[in-house]
Amino acid sequence: MIRQDSADAPLFGDDDDAANQNKLKIKHPLATFFHLFFRAAAILVYLLCDQLSGSFIASMVTIILLLSCDFWTVKNVTGRLLVGLRWWNQVDEDGQNHWVFESRKATSRKLNSSSESRIFWLGLIVCPIFWVIFVFSTIFSFQFKWLVVVTMGLALQWANVYGYVRCKVGGKTNLRSMATNYLGAQLFKQAMSKQQDP
Repeated sequence: MIRQDSADAPLFGDDDDAANQNKLKIKHPLATFFHLFFRAAAILVYLLCDQLSGSFIASMVTIILLLSCDFWTVKNVTGRLLVGLRWWNQVDEDGQNHWVFESRKATSRKLNSSSESRIFWLGLIVCPIFWVIFVFSTIFSFQFKWLVVVTMGLALQWANVYGYVRCKVGGKTNLRSMATNYLGAQLFKQAMSKQQDP
């Protein structure tokens, strides 16, 4: 795994000059619109597919096309424009896969809008939660023909979440060890605070 330009990109608008009015403006309205449009459209079509069409195949194809458009748009366009992050896989001459996680340099971070950053991260995190709910609802309602569709939605959405979180925290950082270290630090703080209480 390769990490390039290790400077952080803003997460939920963690900019130093967030009070600046220019940061609150949406500089890329078309990219911001499509960042949310394909995600929301796929969820709406899934929820309303019985009312829109009686055909399972037509609904499935429409949802998967919307999910594919969303995956491509988020991975190749909106991540780069809205938060200055991108990730991809490259194969070297030996046939080895290398995952590359990039973030914009700290000197050019001022180009990011805190509003766009919030929209990007909220859209990236909230929509996969819906697909998790859909997976469980299809299992518990025994609608197994929809399980393929919701699993595809979950896989495509979480792939982007994983890629962008790796860009944000660092491509060489193991997310599991990071979570373990965080939980260990929290447990240590709790234990120390309990010891200090009479």
